[in-house]
Amino acid sequence: MKRLLCAAFPLYLLLTAAAAMAAPSPVFKLTDLRRLVHLSDAQISPDGRQIALVVARADWKNDKSKSEIDLVDAQTGKSRRLTYGRDGVSSPRWSPDGSRLAFLAKDPDTRQPQVYVMPMNGGDAQCVTDNKQGVDEFAWSPDGRQIAFMAEDAPKDKKALKHHEDWFKVTDNNYMTRAAVQPWHLWVVAADGGKARRLTHGDWSVQTDQDTASPLVWSPDGKSVLFTKFPDSYFGNAYRSTIAAVNVADGKLHTVIDATGAGVPVFAPRSGVLAFMRPRDGDQNNGNAVYVAQHGESRDATHALAHNINDFAWLPDGKTLLLAGDAGTESVFWTQPLDGHAHMLDLGDLNPNASVSVSHDGEIAFIASTPNHPDELYVMHIGAKPHRLTDLNGFVDDVKLGRSTGIDWQGPDGFKEDGVLTYPVDYRQGRKYPLVLLIHGGPEGASVTRFDPLRQLLAAQGFLVFQPNYRGSINLGDKYQHAIYRDTGEGPGKDVMAGLDAVKKLGVVDTSRIGVSGWSYGGYMTSWLNGRYPDVWKAAIEGAALNDWVMDYTIAFYQKGDLYFFGGSPWTKKYHDIWREQSPIRLAPNVKAPTLIMGDAGDPNVPIVNSYEMYHALRDNGVHTEFYVYPADTHFPHDIVRQTDVYRRWVDWMVTYLK
Repeated sequence: MKRLLCAAFPLYLLLTAAAAMAAPSPVFKLTDLRRLVHLSDAQISPDGRQIALVVARADWKNDKSKSEIDLVDAQTGKSRRLTYGRDGVSSPRWSPDGSRLAFLAKDPDTRQPQVYVMPMNGGDAQCVTDNKQGVDEFAWSPDGRQIAFMAEDAPKDKKALKHHEDWFKVTDNNYMTRAAVQPWHLWVVAADGGKARRLTHGDWSVQTDQDTASPLVWSPDGKSVLFTKFPDSYFGNAYRSTIAAVNVADGKLHTVIDATGAGVPVFAPRSGVLAFMRPRDGDQNNGNAVYVAQHGESRDATHALAHNINDFAWLPDGKTLLLAGDAGTESVFWTQPLDGHAHMLDLGDLNPNASVSVSHDGEIAFIASTPNHPDELYVMHIGAKPHRLTDLNGFVDDVKLGRSTGIDWQGPDGFKEDGVLTYPVDYRQGRKYPLVLLIHGGPEGASVTRFDPLRQLLAAQGFLVFQPNYRGSINLGDKYQHAIYRDTGEGPGKDVMAGLDAVKKLGVVDTSRIGVSGWSYGGYMTSWLNGRYPDVWKAAIEGAALNDWVMDYTIAFYQKGDLYFFGGSPWTKKYHDIWREQSPIRLAPNVKAPTLIMGDAGDPNVPIVNSYEMYHALRDNGVHTEFYVYPADTHFPHDIVRQTDVYRRWVDWMVTYLK
């Protein structure tokens, strides 16, 4: 018996090992979407020792996102939760001496966001504002005694509104507007609470109806507050912003930067030099540049880079800027001396999010992902490698993912172009696979190698996933970004097709099974390609697609912003034809591929009527088309249940028609 047991034991081990080897590795799946932890707004303390950040987790049962503020030790990564049971937590901001942390949270009774201040040596947070309309952006004064904040004006006559005397005049509002939009203005309150004092008045605004605002900035001497000043409350006129300042003592206003499109003012430490952002040379078709104002003059500090900047911060010397942007298929940081050329930092395979936070001694806190790992918190010093502090999305490390890599090609019109190619999970060399194009929106966006859930859901189903960049994208310099001017469909379409040809040359694509898809401007490109190259596609998905430029100009919140693409109004004789020629809806009769259409019912960005047009055009021409609408007033569903449904339909449609 003893000998039999000894002989059987190795056999048991072999069988167990074989079973383990045969068990398939888990792949990224729809239910993993609700496990993803979302990080945002990392703010490093002035002394660089601690980082406050917003951590959001999905609550599938109640279809909500639960946010908290965590405090992370910048050396050890040890963290603790700072907020408990508060709803709508956001925007952590350190006091100048680091002894207190302010943040926004909803008041339990009014449900309006208010400013709370928490002492860091112990004790609960105290609500220091009680604005009836709620609070948005806020900023500490340099001495830590006051907080400036912005709030929307109350409706002018609530009694009349209640009596249905509620008509409003149409100006530059979008078609979803249901009441006159009131301007937002500045207030100031003591940091320990009390009666707030209003600083500004007028028909102009410090924010628009689409939450367009920039941080409030106190002058170094604490006598005034700088802000982005918009002509009115409507996003359609936001491109006409300037930078103004209000004297805290007497409320007097003066213009600081009278340059169209100026915003996001930030004073440099020590030197007090003012930096701000605006489209390079004031041209909305160019990328965002960082300007510095000295001695009554402004200049583009990033002129030599000639590249779109997503965000910036001052380094402690007051002479160098830290820039964040997309370069090729990576998200990157540059250091930009005020006099000299930009230098790209070595981040390894990290793709940082746009926002950065810098301590007094130069420690940089940021959130980043890799191609195979979602967002985590990192810290670094200039010249050193980034150090990861959190493992909130560690479960993904145990999931088998598709490999993502950058790919470039020579495009039309002399442009060097690029995109991201993701291989199927369990890819085997020598095999050919169905391919899904996943086209980014914007068009002022870019596809980079950061972790992408939809990309991995498709790769898990055995698809190659190709994410091409095209003219108008922000990752290849101003010349490439500007090239979309008066060429919003044909030129970008040729760029995408050149990229597809480059991928085909790798010998990995089953050319009889190719699908095209995208959301927003990615939906526009899908609609354009679907009608312009109808014999290429076996399936198409158009999410929130801009199908009719004339309609978008007429009823979307962009309004006058769309003029920059073409140079003039579609309702004038000179520009009449170009708006219609570059609208994908005119190509609808050519479409052959089964097409899935999705969108939000109350989308003020790309109104859902664009999708209704395309749905009827395709259906009436005999194309198999399905159309699903989510009852939300957003451009893409914000809640986890609807997001999951969008991704489920996306993947299922491609599986149905490509596999």
